[in-house]
Amino acid sequence: RSRFRPRLLAPLAAGTATAGFLAYRLATRPVTAEIRGHTLGYAVDLPYAPLVLAGYLLATVGALLLARDRLLRLLGLVTGAGAALCALLWRTEFLSTWCALAAVASLLLLRWIRRRP
Repeated sequence: RSRFRPRLLAPLAAGTATAGFLAYRLATRPVTAEIRGHTLGYAVDLPYAPLVLAGYLLATVGALLLARDRLLRLLGLVTGAGAALCALLWRTEFLSTWCALAAVASLLLLRWIRRRP
């Protein structure tokens, strides 16, 4: 079960670089919060924000899409589609769409856990 999986090196590298960069920025820069419609918006000064977001998505969604397990790949598809939908709905500042996506993803993970021996 602990076999080396070379196809996961790209998500691993992206996650490591993204986590390191975000940890550094959080440790050295202030985090701001403001009310945006019916949600709270948090921000930290991030240069190269699209690149950081791409690294985050490659690490999280990419690893799921590369899984051998069919249900984990489905979770990757749902999470990727949800991330795109959240990005579109985020501009409405009406509700926390990411929390709704997390609830759906949690149900998929629960199903995955229950079917494993």
